[in-house]
Amino acid sequence: MKRTPLPSSAIASAGYDPSTAVLELEFVSGDVYRYFAVPPSIHRGLLAADSAGRFFRDRIREVYPMQQVQ
Repeated sequence: MKRTPLPSSAIASAGYDPSTAVLELEFVSGDVYRYFAVPPSIHRGLLAADSAGRFFRDRIREVYPMQQVQ
């Protein structure tokens, strides 16, 4: 999945597949996670957020099921 770099101290990049509603986040630690059933508006909001880390914490982390990518 193609990811867009983010100007964030927590999240390095974010990608989104609208056909599967999967959001893929790469954190600055190098860990990559996929979040499922994420609406396109959440992806757009993440990219536009003043703080991607805060947006993630408040709107994604405990809301959507996720899986770490090995």
